[in-house]
Amino acid sequence: MTSPSTRYENPLPERYASPEMAYLFSPEKKFRTWRRIWIALAEAERELGLPISAEQLAELRARAEEIDVARAAELEREVRHDVMAHIRTFGEQCPSARKIIHLGATSALVTDNADLLLLRDALDLLATRLVNALDAVASFAARHRDLPTLAFTHLQPAQLTTVGKRASLWAQDLVSDLDELEFRRAGLRGLGAKGATGTQASFLALFQGDAAKVAALDRLFSEKLGFAASYLVTGQTYPRKVDAQVFTCLSGIAQSAGKFSSDVRLLQGLREAEEPFEATQVGSSAMAYKRNPVRSERMASLARHLIVSTLNPALTASTQWFERTLDDSANRRLAVPEGFLAADAVLILYQDIASGLTLYPRVIERHVRDEMAFLATEDLLMEAVKAGGDRQTLHEVIRRCSMAAALGMRETGENDLLERLRAEPSLAAALGALDKVLDPARYVGRAPAQVDEFLAREVRPRLDRYRDRLGVKPELRV
Repeated sequence: MTSPSTRYENPLPERYASPEMAYLFSPEKKFRTWRRIWIALAEAERELGLPISAEQLAELRARAEEIDVARAAELEREVRHDVMAHIRTFGEQCPSARKIIHLGATSALVTDNADLLLLRDALDLLATRLVNALDAVASFAARHRDLPTLAFTHLQPAQLTTVGKRASLWAQDLVSDLDELEFRRAGLRGLGAKGATGTQASFLALFQGDAAKVAALDRLFSEKLGFAASYLVTGQTYPRKVDAQVFTCLSGIAQSAGKFSSDVRLLQGLREAEEPFEATQVGSSAMAYKRNPVRSERMASLARHLIVSTLNPALTASTQWFERTLDDSANRRLAVPEGFLAADAVLILYQDIASGLTLYPRVIERHVRDEMAFLATEDLLMEAVKAGGDRQTLHEVIRRCSMAAALGMRETGENDLLERLRAEPSLAAALGALDKVLDPARYVGRAPAQVDEFLAREVRPRLDRYRDRLGVKPELRV
């Protein structure tokens, strides 16, 4: 027998994603869902008058959970068709109901309705992950709503913002992702009972040409699966654009996580913040002092994989021929589960990092102080003009001192702009206001108020909708 250690294992379910998401795309979950669909179809057909007995339905329900995987695998090797193998396995277990299993259906009725159910469940799980990551970021933003920090454009010091305002940008991305996820989740419909090419011809034959009953079957069957509606027109499968649209949502989550990861890694490089680092954690096998941002790096890596994976469903949707071809099958078996497993892993990491992100305010304060003299020059200029100075002359004095100080910083690492300004006679009248103009809180604009408004108006209502799902923190596996 082949040892597990001698064959490839997919690291997404083995290392990164949660057991809950892995189970949703497991063979057991799929086969149980198939049986649920066969039973729902038989129930709907019986209710609309087809000759299916209560005893046959009872037999199907009684054996629904007894899936003989070994027997199905044996039959699949014989017939080379996974759905047919499971139909026969179910039929062997339910001899009296054997003849009414899959009545009027084609394989896609089973596989595609099952896939839509799994998409729905997977989106629901991602919603839980997403709101808990949002809650962690929002809490961080609220705690640090008014802590001044350097804001950067082009990775160059620009003006001041607050730590909370920066975190609100991360939260804004997650709010957008949640809205998109909810939109895609709400838009999911069932395939319904459409037949081999989507015309419902097989069901029309079963109901002896009664089109009203065929339409009623489509509705009733979809309702039994928990769908409010089915797609009105399809080929053999549900539109493959649905997968592409859902994956656009997953890509958005990955984009948000990638941005967050980049910011955290940059902050850790500046020593202003640090992702969680456990007491026994090893940062490097060679450099014992290292505290590498491995969780953020892992999140960036998985996010990149997920963004690239978005191309798969798009290409599949664009290359289907007429009512269907089977070149989507093998691709979707890989792409769909892996996309959701990656998104799950990314959001688990996001929540873990955001809820354990450590700030170092003194380092932040030092970096602010290093740039504060430059940032305060405009206010100092205004104070000097108020004291009777000539604006153009004073501007040139400040510009010359600033350029010299900036060059000195690059050469020595020290900012001596304040000393240079204090030595300028033309600024002497304004130096009494220097302490006032050097207060960082003067330069953060409305950032604290923006954080408060954003959390109250955008974040809190969304978290309230999911209050029963907050506090769920899955295990970080590696």
